[in-house]
Amino acid sequence: MTGIHDLGLFVVAGLLLNVTPGPDMAYIAARGASGGFRAGVAATLGITAGCVFHTLAAALGLSVLLATSAAAFTVVKWCGAAYLLYAGIRLVVSSVRPSGAATKGALLARAAAPRIFREALVINVLNPKVALFFLAFLPQFIDAAAPSKALAFIALGCLFNFNSLFTNLPVAWLSAQAGTRIRTHAKASRWLSGVVGALFVLLAARLATLGRT
Repeated sequence: MTGIHDLGLFVVAGLLLNVTPGPDMAYIAARGASGGFRAGVAATLGITAGCVFHTLAAALGLSVLLATSAAAFTVVKWCGAAYLLYAGIRLVVSSVRPSGAATKGALLARAAAPRIFREALVINVLNPKVALFFLAFLPQFIDAAAPSKALAFIALGCLFNFNSLFTNLPVAWLSAQAGTRIRTHAKASRWLSGVVGALFVLLAARLATLGRT
């Protein structure tokens, strides 16, 4: 009826993909370690919201534009890389400031869950590789004769994103527990901010060098 086939295989494959370490997991772990479980949850929900956006884009055919247009892919890629670079540099700079100045404007402040959510959302939305992943992965489980391919896309995307919470939320919790002692020491906290900033810069460089294939 829905045009979806091999649902069990889809769930298993999705869970295996979700437990595979990648930039999203690293980002969630870094936020959890730096800002606690609340920050990790905010990062998780932001990443998930970004994946929902890509699911809807794939269902509407917008992701096809990224797959077929080199110009569109390049624009989105460089916007994402620029945002990651900006966030990374700001964190590195905050880590070398005096403690008071670094804390005042830190991106990793524990009270900044909405800001972390928005940041995670933007980072995920501006990653064209995520769009191409959904475009390549989901159709494998949709019948070519499905009466509503868009509805099947959305159903599978929502299931994939829901299942990802069973991986990402534990990552957020574990990283928050590991970072508890670090956050109680100002120097260690500033050092961790610098490490996270360097991670963002590396992710920006990685995104900037990615091609469509």
